[in-house]
Amino acid sequence: MALRLIYNVGRRHEKERVYRHMEPEYDDKEFKDRFRFSKNSLQFITDLIEPNLCRPTLRSHAIPAFTQVQLALRYFASGSPMRVIGDTMGYHISSVSRAVRDVSSALCNVSQDFIQWPETQQQKNKIRDGFYDVAHFPGVVGTIDGTHVRIQSPSGDNEYAFVNRKGFHSINVQGVCDHTGKFLNVVANWPGSCHDSFIFKTSNLGRYMETRHRGYDMDGVLLGDSGYPCKRYIVTPYLRPNSESQVRYNKAHVKTRAIVERCFGWWKRRFNILHGEIRTKPEKAVKIITACAVLHNIALKLREQMEDDNQEVNDVPIVGNHVDERRQVREHITQTYFS
Repeated sequence: MALRLIYNVGRRHEKERVYRHMEPEYDDKEFKDRFRFSKNSLQFITDLIEPNLCRPTLRSHAIPAFTQVQLALRYFASGSPMRVIGDTMGYHISSVSRAVRDVSSALCNVSQDFIQWPETQQQKNKIRDGFYDVAHFPGVVGTIDGTHVRIQSPSGDNEYAFVNRKGFHSINVQGVCDHTGKFLNVVANWPGSCHDSFIFKTSNLGRYMETRHRGYDMDGVLLGDSGYPCKRYIVTPYLRPNSESQVRYNKAHVKTRAIVERCFGWWKRRFNILHGEIRTKPEKAVKIITACAVLHNIALKLREQMEDDNQEVNDVPIVGNHVDERRQVREHITQTYFS
């Protein structure tokens, strides 16, 4: 009896679980400023991944899928700590963490539906025409580059592998985009110490281009900086141009390849978590990065406008360590189109 009395008294003093309402209703601009998507677009995303967010629970207050997406997008958009997201939106940090985890995983599961390499000749020709309109550089089916996303120092014996050449811990992300800035390929599996060319060589896209590329006329080329080897399917700038045609080639190359740099700029400005430091384990950071790439392409699909940052592009090619003699495609382009 005494034990039951103590138990009942303790129950009376338990802190009752309180679910506060979300932030006040926002108008369309305020909503988009906070979540980077309109309400209709956020509902589209929710409908897309809701089956992966609805899980059985013994609690009577399961967080709705729409709210889980809001929590995750607020985290991606602001880059604020999860505790701050939870405090401002009325949820415990553990709920925010689960929402970010589940939404990221769900978006990764549909990544192949939104990040696709062009397979048909019609798709490739459309991209080639779009790139040609930029600076009259022919045959381009994608521009490739790498960008570092800062992460917190991981624990474990391989911590050193994540330190990049600039001295901070990061994931080195490979991105290939088309003329509109849409991602055609994203690889976010490698630590910051890995070189761009190594990531490309070991990627599915790199192996595909090496074994199945049918030539410049059929499959076109990628544009990369001088950190990549110059091959039949990827062309780089001349490090020391010695003719007017090579100078013109370099100018067109830089102007066209700048699209991938602007793409990274748009991506990181839309999702500030990529600008700051992702304070999670690398495995979770990889999913967050991939999820943000999927959301970037969804934003383009739904015509969610993002102002151009008008960033300056350096005209000096980045010098790499690769020398490759297979430069016939580059010479052909230079002599045919820039002489």
